[in-house]
Amino acid sequence: MENNSKTYWGTVLGLLTKILIIWFAVSFGAGILFAPALNSISLGGYPLGFWFAHQGSIYIFIALIFYYAKKMGDIDRQFDVHEE
Repeated sequence: MENNSKTYWGTVLGLLTKILIIWFAVSFGAGILFAPALNSISLGGYPLGFWFAHQGSIYIFIALIFYYAKKMGDIDRQFDVHEE
């Protein structure tokens, strides 16, 4: 039981780590660090760096929420800790 619990939490922490890396890359990376390079591309009449900082990151965050919910459901079923 103890080993199964450690494996479960290791899997959950792995998922959270991946999601936080994507979150950081989109919010800080695309919105701030790489904005000058992305601004050479236009999306909807606005520079891409500006778009990511104001709109794109929100869409990515919402997608991450749905991805997290789906993957947590899969992980819970895999380790038989899901709700009926």
